[in-house]
Amino acid sequence: MIVTLSITFTKLKHTNSTNTFKYKLIMNTSDLNLFIRIVETGSITETANQVNLTPAAVSSALKRLEKQLDVQLLIRTTRQLRITPQGEQFLFHCRNALASLEQGRISAHQTQGKVSGKLRLSVSSDLGRNTLLPWIEELLEEHPLLSIDLTVGDSVSDFYLDQVDMALRFGKPEDSSMVSFQIATMSRITCASPAYISKYGNPETPEDLRNHNCLLHRRAGRLFDHWEYTDSLGTYKIKVNSNRISNDTDIVRRWAVSGKGIVYRSLIDVYSDLNSGQLVQLLSGYDSSSVELHLICPNREQVSPAVIAFRELLRGKISKVLS
Repeated sequence: MIVTLSITFTKLKHTNSTNTFKYKLIMNTSDLNLFIRIVETGSITETANQVNLTPAAVSSALKRLEKQLDVQLLIRTTRQLRITPQGEQFLFHCRNALASLEQGRISAHQTQGKVSGKLRLSVSSDLGRNTLLPWIEELLEEHPLLSIDLTVGDSVSDFYLDQVDMALRFGKPEDSSMVSFQIATMSRITCASPAYISKYGNPETPEDLRNHNCLLHRRAGRLFDHWEYTDSLGTYKIKVNSNRISNDTDIVRRWAVSGKGIVYRSLIDVYSDLNSGQLVQLLSGYDSSSVELHLICPNREQVSPAVIAFRELLRGKISKVLS
């Protein structure tokens, strides 16, 4: 796509005076996106790897922009790239121009009340594979002009580097500048397969978990090995032990279904396994800590009609699960 930018630069002369120049340029949006990504990664090579281009092609795009602008956007050294003052000015206009184009695309596709365009979603492994897939199919059937670009994984996505419009995550976002829609608040469920219970017995109290194999999830260096419960007598925070740990929540769930141990998951992650009988709830006489599920967008410009349609679908589906 070709875009026209009107940009004002202040250029320093060899004397103490300054001159201001206004450029009206016709540029390729792919070059603009590459420039933004180079700034964000700090590396031409890393940018090339992310977009499946050669470093030479990425470097050529940068040189092409600098030639059109007649300014140096980045200072290159053998060890790093550093953005120039003129590059910072251009980066601001570049991001605004691309954001405006995206909003125009959304508006152009929003005809006769139809939701359309591409919805780029990041979701956790277990939730994405075992719960969300059939719901996404319903959304696409209802809105045939809509397409989905799905990123599945338990690491927290970088909205800009990973090129996603929204993320469905447990817990409130740490960055208050982001737009967050609370989808639901739900309890955590302790459960195991009938085969495990038959072989190792049913824990009657939270303290009994110390004598069981508890399947654990690890994320960003944090191991979730403290499980919390309450009853009329007090609160119990139990440090559990495990012979199986994974950074992939779907693997943890599969271990539980195959009888390898006990899991402590949100209701939405295991409700289908509970309904099918592959997992059985344990310690039902105790309350577990709750967790919030949020749909997060990096800014309000990303809240498109497609995002709203997906949000309402989630709220309706999860409300039925919780009831």
